[in-house]
Amino acid sequence: MRTSFLKTLTELAASDPLVTLIVGDLGFSVIEEFAQTFPNQFVNAGVAEQNMTGLAAGMALSGRVVFTYSIGNFPVLRCLEQIRNDVCYHQANVKIVCVGGGLSYGNLGFSHHATEDLAIMRALPGMVVLAPGDPVEAECATRALASYEGPAYLRLGRAGEPAVHTDRPDFRLGRAIVVRSGTEITLISTGAMLPSTCLLADRLTERGLSVRVLSMHTLQPLDQAAVVRAATETRLVVTLEEHSIKGGLGGAVAEVMAELPKSSAVLKRLGLRRDFSPEVGDQRHLQHIHGIDVDGLERDLNPVLIGALPFVG
Repeated sequence: MRTSFLKTLTELAASDPLVTLIVGDLGFSVIEEFAQTFPNQFVNAGVAEQNMTGLAAGMALSGRVVFTYSIGNFPVLRCLEQIRNDVCYHQANVKIVCVGGGLSYGNLGFSHHATEDLAIMRALPGMVVLAPGDPVEAECATRALASYEGPAYLRLGRAGEPAVHTDRPDFRLGRAIVVRSGTEITLISTGAMLPSTCLLADRLTERGLSVRVLSMHTLQPLDQAAVVRAATETRLVVTLEEHSIKGGLGGAVAEVMAELPKSSAVLKRLGLRRDFSPEVGDQRHLQHIHGIDVDGLERDLNPVLIGALPFVG
């Protein structure tokens, strides 16, 4: 996803001199082409994310389309006050890019685990929140945000995520992508959980179930209509995210379903527990420990399947 984002941003900068990238003294080995090609559209703000965000707000209010870029929590939690007061309050045209959402930087410990960012960012007034599901969606999201006027947050995986889409989907802010159609279960994924969600759908399909898969790349504004359809047309709705189940995709979907009639579907939220992770390891290892690899997801879902769909054994 990171490569897709930077390649797309480089193309956008070539056609629009207002597109600007500000980094917090990282990203080397991937940002050089942009920095060398567009020196007047690139700033290294140093290890000073609060200053980076304030600088971005000022440049945006002067007419630029500004992307800030850093890893994990650094462009979000470290400078949350500046995002709230400088960017959101002034509706500045700043796009905050986090590379390494979830457990992507698992080897560096919990300080680098971005596991509450979606909840925090979607709570900010005026903030659009995106978490594309694969490199194809990452390209689409970058293009959409470059033309969108206002604050936005883009959460990316780190690198090496497989492409789920073979063709460019109909990508619109606030509109979920229907990856597969189904009538019994709806799996709603956000961010880099999309490949695992599709593998889980394969397993459920092999068990004779009709599975709908939605890529909810935009959490704010949420595609409420897609959630309502899932809750009224299928019997079980499952959210999947590499994020705390508190306040992220699961929380957003629960807010919609809580106001529906009692005849709506059962909801199951699959994601990270509301705890800090003391373990250190690569992303795949941590996904296994926290039960959000495909085996863990299926295991946690089985009791709910039996309760919501009694014919499943």
